[in-house]
Amino acid sequence: MADINYRHILLVHPLGYQVDAAANDISRKANIMPPLGLASIAAYLDRAGLNSLIHDSYAHPDSDSHLRELLRRERPGMIGFSCTTASFHDGVRLAQLAKEELPQIRTVFGGAHVSALQEKVLEFSPLIDYAVIGEGEQTMLELAQLEGVEPLNVSGVIWRGSDGSVVNNGYRKDLLVLDDLPFPAYEKLTGYPDAYKLPIFNYPKAPNTSCISSRGCPYSCSYCDRSVFQRSFRYNSAGYLYNHMKYLKENFGIRHVYFYDDQFTFHRGRVEEFCRMMIDQPLGMTYNCAVRAEHVDHGLLSLMKAAGCWMVSLGIESGDEQLLAQHRQNADLDLLANTIRTIKSCGIRTKGLLMMGLPGESKESIQRSMEYVFSLPIDDFNLAKFTPFPGSPIYENIHQLGSFDEDWRKMDCMHFQFVPKGMEKQQLEQLFIEFYRSHFKRNRVLLGYLSMLWKSPDSWLRFIGSAGQFLRFAVSNKRYGTS
Repeated sequence: MADINYRHILLVHPLGYQVDAAANDISRKANIMPPLGLASIAAYLDRAGLNSLIHDSYAHPDSDSHLRELLRRERPGMIGFSCTTASFHDGVRLAQLAKEELPQIRTVFGGAHVSALQEKVLEFSPLIDYAVIGEGEQTMLELAQLEGVEPLNVSGVIWRGSDGSVVNNGYRKDLLVLDDLPFPAYEKLTGYPDAYKLPIFNYPKAPNTSCISSRGCPYSCSYCDRSVFQRSFRYNSAGYLYNHMKYLKENFGIRHVYFYDDQFTFHRGRVEEFCRMMIDQPLGMTYNCAVRAEHVDHGLLSLMKAAGCWMVSLGIESGDEQLLAQHRQNADLDLLANTIRTIKSCGIRTKGLLMMGLPGESKESIQRSMEYVFSLPIDDFNLAKFTPFPGSPIYENIHQLGSFDEDWRKMDCMHFQFVPKGMEKQQLEQLFIEFYRSHFKRNRVLLGYLSMLWKSPDSWLRFIGSAGQFLRFAVSNKRYGTS
């Protein structure tokens, strides 16, 4: 039997749930995002002379046989899994598959869930050889270059010593300069870009994609996991952003990009410079981004619109200011409302991001959220089911704030695993459906989606193609409705 090849590294994005469930999951029909972290690591490894491959189970659910084929053909010396809380169990399952095929292969787990739990990850399963905490590019490179030697001097890794003890080497102190990184290895993603889709009605043109132009967030909301980048905040320069978009267009025909940053406009100067480059040297591309109300105004938004900004998302979370103040800084609903109106006045589509079921939530606070959202010129919104993830500040005492079923496989913001004190799970489900139904019953909203026939024709084609699944989803939730 041939030996493993230490210079071959296989990177895996786990599915996170059963294949048959994936086929019927309406959320996958609406949005499949490329694994940008793995693509960045792959490009970094390749630049150093190694040979990386990416296997994306999320984009291609029924693909275990393909993974086995890759393992047998390439015989990689290391396999890395990037895991959310919901996909961690599936990552362990695939690690077992890899060990069955190649007993000598080294398994590495990274991602937000791993950075949050650290030593507990290795204690969870003997199938996991290393856990990478923090950003992964340099740590994965150093691990790959060891060729079986213990990682005594590799920062950012947790591993098992020869005596079986778990050793934590601590976070890396030498954070990467983001402009020094190569563009992610999009070409290693099977079917890219067509296998990946932004949310329906969230873009004007296809093909489209998402990319990340910063790492970290300067804020400390109670519900956000900050274990990967901790309190750091770094960003690409305007020139890097422009060249990244140009690269995507010239190499993959991309026409629209969603900047998947927590705070795209936090550094105003780089956004202004980027916008001027897009205006002076047009690429014929549009983009979306997420902002906080504190970091945009009419002048900046007008410049962004001229540079191709099509939609802006804002984290509203709750329309109950007293509840919101318990979980984030600057809980100013008037500021949020004025910012949303300003965005609309600049001709940019608006999307509100909300959560239901935060600690302290009540039927009355949910009703206030509905009234608040429906009073604003919001075109679209995403209502997530609050999930207390490991690594978030609120996770530490979550059991004191309500009932919490910590089933990692269901912790995907699509299940009410946490129920705040004073509420029932069934009640939350009813109010969740009522919130969405009330939104879609409004004439202004219906007319807005109708206008997508010419503003985002590809979205309507996707919607019609999956209409049966959308209807089954609506019918399956009818029992929760109030009308």
